[in-house]
Amino acid sequence: MATNAAFIPAQPNRVPDWLPGWRGMTGERLRSVVHGIAEPAFDVWHKERQFMNLQLHIVNHPDMIGHVLLDNHANYVRPKLTRQILKPVIGNGLLSAEGEDWRKQRRIVAPTFAPGAVARMAGLMAEATAEQLQSWPSETRRVDMAQVATDTTMAIIAKALFSGDPRLVTREAAKHIEAVISVAGQPRFLRMIGLQEYDPSPSMIRMRRSRRWLRETLGQLVRERGPDGGGDDFFGGLMRALYADLPPDEAAELAVDNALTFYAAGHETTATALSWAIYLLAGQPELQEEARAEALANLDGDVATLAERLPLLRQILDETMRLYPSALQLIREAVADDDMLGVPAKKGELMFIYPWIVHRHRQLWDNPDGFDHHRFAPENKAQQHRFQYIPFGVGPRICVGARFAITEALIILAHWLSVRRFSLPPGFRPLPYGNVTLRPKGGMPLLVQPL
Repeated sequence: MATNAAFIPAQPNRVPDWLPGWRGMTGERLRSVVHGIAEPAFDVWHKERQFMNLQLHIVNHPDMIGHVLLDNHANYVRPKLTRQILKPVIGNGLLSAEGEDWRKQRRIVAPTFAPGAVARMAGLMAEATAEQLQSWPSETRRVDMAQVATDTTMAIIAKALFSGDPRLVTREAAKHIEAVISVAGQPRFLRMIGLQEYDPSPSMIRMRRSRRWLRETLGQLVRERGPDGGGDDFFGGLMRALYADLPPDEAAELAVDNALTFYAAGHETTATALSWAIYLLAGQPELQEEARAEALANLDGDVATLAERLPLLRQILDETMRLYPSALQLIREAVADDDMLGVPAKKGELMFIYPWIVHRHRQLWDNPDGFDHHRFAPENKAQQHRFQYIPFGVGPRICVGARFAITEALIILAHWLSVRRFSLPPGFRPLPYGNVTLRPKGGMPLLVQPL
């Protein structure tokens, strides 16, 4: 598929060759999965590596990805090490649970994110966005659009899932979430040996303080609502289902775990996608005008179907998530020996799938580092391998909130474009970084001009 992309957006520096595994536990490599990736990673289909006493497989071939995450997914589970790192942060909620615990929780939350349910929440998404727009400056000004995106998606999550509880939309709450997410996936040595509670580093001290605040705040919400859920929103339904199936103390603990999971991850991933999408549009004024025309032509229609009437903006969003995927790594552990399409995978070995690498792989994409939304035009998308584009994962553990996130992002972008023009400040080039989600380091300060 030929492309004519002229805009090459920002990305971190790469290194000429593979670095030793221990480098991932130091410096920028510790703080950001996408920093200092080896150039050969974007050419090979598979690479075996060793880290401490672990045998790792970097899996890039779409057929292998499908094998691990879908066709033989029962043999590849969330690693014990990953759960050991995540559980102290988010407990045993949907993101970290395994086996029957995961299946039970997935069945409980799935109806909230079904197509009809998401369509019914579209009006709420539009209202929350419009409320946020009222506070925007009336003159041209530099605005941190990453912060705006966070504020907007946090308000939507609070309204959609927690009946707009005011404790969940404060700047203090946002800072605590950032402190938790910024270190949530870091492979620190003390974490890997189960002693992360004793890590004396300032970032881990902040994380523990913020985790405590979030769990106490959400725990108070659970106690106030009681076993009957206290409402007909997502959280109320979740609580009723858990209390009906589990002892009260266990149900309350799991309610907090899932509240934290959906509250934090539910707005963070969409906020980062919005930050990168508006950056890409700011760097391409002509494309921005096309997208604005589409938004203005459709905003007066039925909001429940607005996202479906924005095909250009959807292509732009898809290309955004190709270049800047919110999920940075999918890790699985083999529970038994397996033939991974010609590559032996032994029990206990780890499979690493990096959407950042797969989405920029030179054997899968023409001009992989360049922006070209036409890749996702229907006729071109049909030619893609099923598993070469995986922004929400693949298989049974695909993100349950994917439809919600896409609908939300399109509605927000359409409203933003309908009232403001965005441009890049002179010399500005954002730096993608992160371990769990892909944030712009230092925010996304863009020039925002009234139409």
